[in-house]
Amino acid sequence: MRDGQEITIEPGKSLVGYWQELAAYRGLFYFLVWRDVLVRYKQTVLGVVWCLLRPLVTMIVFTFVFGRLAAFPSEGGAPYAILVFSALLPWQVFANAVSDSSNSLIGNASLISKVYFPRLLIPVSSILVSLVDFSVSLLLLGGLMLWYGYLPGWRLLALPAFLGLALLFAISIGLWTSALNVKYRDFRFIVPFALQLGLYLSPVGFSSRIIPHEWLWLYSFNPMVGVIEGFRWALLGDVPALYLPGVVNATVLTLVLGITGLIYFRRTERQFADVI
Repeated sequence: MRDGQEITIEPGKSLVGYWQELAAYRGLFYFLVWRDVLVRYKQTVLGVVWCLLRPLVTMIVFTFVFGRLAAFPSEGGAPYAILVFSALLPWQVFANAVSDSSNSLIGNASLISKVYFPRLLIPVSSILVSLVDFSVSLLLLGGLMLWYGYLPGWRLLALPAFLGLALLFAISIGLWTSALNVKYRDFRFIVPFALQLGLYLSPVGFSSRIIPHEWLWLYSFNPMVGVIEGFRWALLGDVPALYLPGVVNATVLTLVLGITGLIYFRRTERQFADVI
C-alpha cells in the first residue's frame, strides 16, 4: 500500500514486459546460480571428486560392455574410451540439468510462497550449475586424450555450439517438467526413469553408425543423437562427416519444445505459490 493505492505485483503480461522483468531481476539470478554452486556438493566426503568419479566409472563400464564384450566399432581411429567419454560430456550436462531443473521449483517452495519474482529464474539458474560438472569432466577428457596421444583438431571450435544446443534442449525439457512437477508430483519418479532409459537409447556407449542408415533419420528424432554426434565430430578429428539431418532434427525439436515449454510455464507460474 503506497499513498492510499494498492500495488499488485504480478508477472509481466506482454512478452516484452516479461523479458524486461527478467532483466530487472538479474541480481537474483546471479545469486541463485552461486547459491546452487556452493551447496551442490556441500557436506559430501568426496566433494567435487564426484564430478570425476561418475563419468569415469560410467566410461569404464560402457567401454567394457560395448567395446569389449559386444565389440562395437569406434569412430575412426579413436580409442573406445574416448569415444564413450566424448558422449558422456553432453549427456552428463543434459541429464544433470534436467534432473536439477525438474525439482527446482519444489526445492524452492518456501521462497516461491513468500515473495514474487519471475519464477523462470529458478529452473534456468539450476540448469547453469551443471556447467560446473561439465568443466571438470572436460578437463578429464583432455587428460585422457593426452594419455592416448589423440588430440582434437580445428573442429574443436564448433564445440560451444553443440554445448549450447545441449543446454537449450535441457532448458526446454526443464521448463515442462518443473512446471508439471508442481501440480503432478509423479514427475519426481518419471524424470529419473526417463533419463536412465535415455542413457541407453542415446548413442553414449556406442556409435550411431551401427544403426542401419535407412533408420538413422528416425533414430535422430532423439535430439541427443544430434548433440552427441556433434560433440564427437568436434572432439574426434578423424570422425567421418557430420550427419546433418540429426543436427537439424535436434535443433528444430529443441526450439519447438522450448517455445511451447515457455508458453506453458508462463501460463501456469501464476498458480505456483498456491499449488506448491
